[in-house]
Formats: sequence, structure tokens, C-alpha cells
Amino acid sequence: MKRWWMLALGVNAHAGVTLGLFGLPLVMPEILRHFNVSLPVGGLIANAPAIGVMCALVAWGALADRYGERVVLGAGVGMAAASLAATAFAGSTWAVITLLALAGAAGSAAMVGGGRIVLRWFEPAERGVAMGVRQVSFTLGMAVAAFALPPMARAHGLPGVLLLCSGVSLLAAVLAALFMAEPPRAISGPGAERAGSPYRQPALWRVHATSALHVVPQVVVSTYGVDCLVTTYGWDDVAAGRLFGVAAIGGALIRVAAGRWSDRTGLRMRPLLILTLGNLAVLALLVAGTLTATRLGVAALVLASVMTVSGNGLAYLAAGELAGPGWAGKVLGTHNTIQNTVSLAVTPVAGALIVGAGYWAGFAAGLACAVASLPVIPRRWERARRS
Repeated sequence: MKRWWMLALGVNAHAGVTLGLFGLPLVMPEILRHFNVSLPVGGLIANAPAIGVMCALVAWGALADRYGERVVLGAGVGMAAASLAATAFAGSTWAVITLLALAGAAGSAAMVGGGRIVLRWFEPAERGVAMGVRQVSFTLGMAVAAFALPPMARAHGLPGVLLLCSGVSLLAAVLAALFMAEPPRAISGPGAERAGSPYRQPALWRVHATSALHVVPQVVVSTYGVDCLVTTYGWDDVAAGRLFGVAAIGGALIRVAAGRWSDRTGLRMRPLLILTLGNLAVLALLVAGTLTATRLGVAALVLASVMTVSGNGLAYLAAGELAGPGWAGKVLGTHNTIQNTVSLAVTPVAGALIVGAGYWAGFAAGLACAVASLPVIPRRWERARRS
């Protein structure tokens, strides 16, 4: 049972810091009002933590490989809490972006540490479910953010939102620092210690590339979905945020189910391929619904917010297993760095595309990237491993 307690601490740390690092798009209307900026600039502010995340993940991974999760989670998430608190009192737009980037750099420790817990505490046959639970940390954090941040923004503005995010992160950091421990023994099986760099395997590069393509529709939906409901369909800010909160719970459930599926089959990439095909159908409906501004768009937007995150854990786990424990921190850090680099680049581009052509165009770009990922998913490596 101790391994599940360790996983729970990792989930709590990641979920806690997620509010401040990834939950700000849920109060996009308040950001636009607070700073009186355009949608692309608002998107940059809301996703500013990704600037720090992409710069620090590999370093945190190396530190986790050397010093373990207790030091990394306690220090990183604690520093993120301090940065988010400072952001609440910043005056200028660029000061806010800078402080949020610092919060992202610090808080990204939780993104690496949680993944290493799965690889170091769990046997291979349990890792799919365990990684699904670990990936719930993001959707759990987003669900809490969806229900808590819009009402806080309405009552206390953006400073209140940032202070709430800071407090949650601080609590998560203290718990990790007090109770996190090292595993009593090494786990063998897929992902055991490897000699030399795992990047000699083409499959690892393809797993990274697959996730980079999959993050595009996820970012477009999560960053601009609430504003789409408010602007296109006339939804109230708080109601739109709550809808995305319910969708985040659905995303958490589907990640755990996908992990269980992968454990039962012993495969990671084939379930990911099937989930990608499902994403294509949902995104196509989303493009059609928003292009015509019908109710289909609302339903498809909710489904897309669930489906676009469904395969994250499978790709993340495959990268970690290809890396082995000795390289897990660095490889998982690289994996998340690539995702966050793409996220940061896509956010303003998608915002400009939406302003110029409409929300359907931004969602269509996400659909195109999902289609492009189909030949990239490394299925042959997995078949060769089983034979």
C-alpha cells in the first residue's frame, strides 16, 4: 500500500500546482478585462508558466534522478507557491508574465517527479493504471480550477485567483516534503536500467513527436474553450468554467481507463492509436459545430476537452519505459519540455488564427495535427518487444 501513498503524494503535488500553472485560461475573460489586452496577448499571459516549464523540466529531471522526489517536489512546488503569490501583487503585464514563467519553472518539478514514482514504485503490469492515476493529477487540478477559479475571479479579481493558487501549491509542497520516501528496491521489467543513452532508439523520438502533435488540439481546446462558450454561445463565465470542470473529471476517468486497458493488453501504443482515431471524430464534429455556431459545437467542445487528454499518460509511460530508471527523470523532463514548447508556440498562433477566421479555424488546426500523428505512433517497436 505504501506505493499508492507515494503516488497519492505525487498526484497531490502535481494537482496542486496545476491550478496556477495551467488553470489560468479558465479565467481568460477576467485576464482580458484586467489587462485590457487582445485575445492572443491574453493567451500568452494565461500560458506564461509554460515558458518556465519548458526551460526547467530537464534540469528538474536530472535533479530527481540524483536526489529523489522528496527534495524535488518539496522545493519546486514550494518555490512555485512563492512566485504565484508575488504575481498577485505585480502591476505590469510583463512583470506578471515573468513571475508566472518563474512559477512554471519551479512548479514543473511536480511534472517530472510524479512520473518517476510510477516507474520506480510499480511493477510493469501495474504501471498503466498507476500512470493513469498519476495523469489524473492534471485533470483533477483542472477540475478544481474550473470550479474554484471563475467564482474567485468574479469575487476578488485576478489577484484573488493567484493567491488561491499559491495557497494550494504551498500545502502540496509541505505534504511532499514531509512524507515522500524512496522505494525499498529497484523494479525490473520493461524500463529496467539501460546502458547508454535511450535516445539511440528511434521509437523514443517518435513517442516525443506523437505527444508534440497531440498537444496542439489539447492546447487550443483548453486555452480558448471557455472564451468560445462565452463569446460564441453567450455563456456566463462561471457556468462555462464549471462545464469544463465536469469535463476535466471525465478526462481523469478516461485516463485511468486507458491505463487499465494498456495493462490488460500489455501495449501502450495500440490503445493510443485507437484513442487518436476517436479524437479525429470528435475534433471533426467540433470544427463543424463551431463553423455553424450550432449546439453541436458545445457538445463537441465538451467531448474534445475529455478526449484530447485521454492518451497523455500512455505516451508518457512509453517514454519512461523506453528510458529506464536511470534516465527516467531526464527523458520525462525532455518529453514534457517538448510538449510545453509546442504549447507555448501554439497559443498565440491559434489565438491569431481564431481572431482572423473564427474558432473553427483554431480547432481545425488541432484536427490537422492529430491526423499528422497517425503515421508517427511507433507501433512496430511495441510488436517487436512482445515477440
